[in-house]
Amino acid sequence: MRFSNQVVIVTGAAGGIGLATARRFGAEGASVALVDQDAKALAAAAAQVRGDTLQVVCDVGDEGQVSAAVDRVMQRYRRLDVVVNNAGLMMFRPIEELDGAQWNKILRVDLLGAFYFVKQGFLHMRPGGAIVNVASVHALETEPNVAPYAAAKAALLSLTRSAAIEGIPKGIRVNAILPGAVDTPMLWNNPQVKSGTEHLGPSEVGKPAQVAAAIAFLASSDAAFIQGASLLVDGGRLCQL
Repeated sequence: MRFSNQVVIVTGAAGGIGLATARRFGAEGASVALVDQDAKALAAAAAQVRGDTLQVVCDVGDEGQVSAAVDRVMQRYRRLDVVVNNAGLMMFRPIEELDGAQWNKILRVDLLGAFYFVKQGFLHMRPGGAIVNVASVHALETEPNVAPYAAAKAALLSLTRSAAIEGIPKGIRVNAILPGAVDTPMLWNNPQVKSGTEHLGPSEVGKPAQVAAAIAFLASSDAAFIQGASLLVDGGRLCQL
């Protein structure tokens, strides 16, 4: 198994892509630290992951909590091999109805949360470590009423490139994945999808496990020569836009 004897942190692990990713790493032999701020959902998610798990309740937008979360992982396992920055928030509101507090709410999770875990990864990982940032197709092509989310995901790609450059001498790989429409609550709670303004055919909606498989690839030694990449996992949707 590709991740035997490795320790993996997955943020936003209580559901959706995060849970599917935790399950994939667990199935491939990793010890998985599931990070989420919803303790009840986190416990239910951990029960679905094979092998050794650690539940860590953490607000990824709080740097102190992130540092404490990684300290817990290091105290238990004495190593950290993979970080998957999946935690994210989305808000649906036109620009003229947004204020700074709402922008900060999205940015602190979708961008700063990833930065905090990248920083901790650089502090604790050995050469051979890997970080995968879960961005979005909205980083490249977007739609009305999601400006903070799209901006945060675009900035996450920039952070990925910067971290990849700084990761090279450390022997740490940093890459990003850009999911399209995926069968998760975030998709189906989108008011534009609910109203039919944004129509999605069955072939345009992926499964969380399919995204998890791509994340696991980027984290694995199979991707040892991939650094600073942004991998589209959208079923070809952007090719048609």
